[in-house]
Amino acid sequence: MNLSKKCSVFKVVLSALLIVALLQLIYLSFLSKFHGKQQRYRYSELFGGSGKKNAQPDKNSRKERLRYSLSTGGIFDTSGQYRVYKNLIKSDFTANQKPGSDAGSNVLALATHTTINNLHHLESLVERWQNPLSVAIFAHGQDVKFATALVYALSFFCPQIQALVDFHLVCLSGEMASFPEQDREHFAGLEDCASVFTRLETHRDKHKNYAISGNVSYPNNLLRNVARSGTESSYILVIDIDMVPSADLHQQFLAMIMRREPGNDEVFVLPAFEIRHVRKLPATKSELVQLYQVGEVRPFYEELCPRCQAPTNYSQWVNSHARGAGPLEVAYTLTWADPWEPFYIGPHTVPLYDENFKQYGFNRISQACELHVAGYRFSVLSSAFVVHRGFKVQGEFHSRKDEENKRNRILFRSFKEGLKTKYPSSSRRC
Repeated sequence: MNLSKKCSVFKVVLSALLIVALLQLIYLSFLSKFHGKQQRYRYSELFGGSGKKNAQPDKNSRKERLRYSLSTGGIFDTSGQYRVYKNLIKSDFTANQKPGSDAGSNVLALATHTTINNLHHLESLVERWQNPLSVAIFAHGQDVKFATALVYALSFFCPQIQALVDFHLVCLSGEMASFPEQDREHFAGLEDCASVFTRLETHRDKHKNYAISGNVSYPNNLLRNVARSGTESSYILVIDIDMVPSADLHQQFLAMIMRREPGNDEVFVLPAFEIRHVRKLPATKSELVQLYQVGEVRPFYEELCPRCQAPTNYSQWVNSHARGAGPLEVAYTLTWADPWEPFYIGPHTVPLYDENFKQYGFNRISQACELHVAGYRFSVLSSAFVVHRGFKVQGEFHSRKDEENKRNRILFRSFKEGLKTKYPSSSRRC
């Protein structure tokens, strides 16, 4: 009798467990179908047609602008080696900018460049900058389609990027970007801004610096010029995408030029530093100086080329206005000296970067050299700076770095000779 009761209880428990398991399977099946339906809706919302009754007008207009930008086929650069899609995606700031609008709203923009494997840095850059930003992206091969889709997803899902960031795309002249309608498998899981940056993280550090598959040259100076030309701001700060400026720079600079009208022959230098990856990026000069004093921050390129930044005079900058108190101002003015390659805020009229320089070596020095010959002054700002994420070390560069540096050194000699013809009345040389 006891055995019979035990068997009955066992059957009841077993039946209950089977029912629970069956309900779990039904629930999981429902979730899977719901998620799949949600993903199809999100993809349709992102890349589908614009005829839906419930489609959002601003999203559709953004999508149609992308279609139009791609339909133009872009334009070739002066060398004919690269295809440029300028203003592939416009920010709301740029799209709404009208002639005669408030001049104070468009004083300073930031311009930067990257490949798709470093585009994840955009998140923290936008968070720090919080003002108009122009980004030129170089993509090659399959990354052309991937870059097109991901920048559209960024502008779709990320309100701050949608509001402030203009995207431009550069690829080889034999390649063309296309609207990413048929690539659903690449974009499953894109539900919000965080998910897009998570996808970009999977592409990070795909190559060492300047090592692009197929021995394709990274046209850094072309990209800088494309990013610069993508903004109509009176002043532009050009930096690499893995750098960030000090906090509130835009507001502080605007206040400074309201008090002190700059000359047309003046650029404003931001001392450049690099910091260990594990540290939080300093926002103010006082925070940076504290880290500098304990060796967590050091001058940019200190290990690779200390002479390239030495003219900044870091000791003078660190010791002057040590706490960074008071309004932003010019701390001191310097004359350019070879091989200084400062990061600076300059008027939009400064000479463009020479696009013959590609890959590693002399791409920024050449432009700084031209500024010097053209008669520009280099005024170092009292408390503004830029910081590179991580220490630059020898081992992080690709194997052809020295070969490229040698080739660009020869090109630099020719470039300097050309400046004598371009500026015949200048007595300055570099």
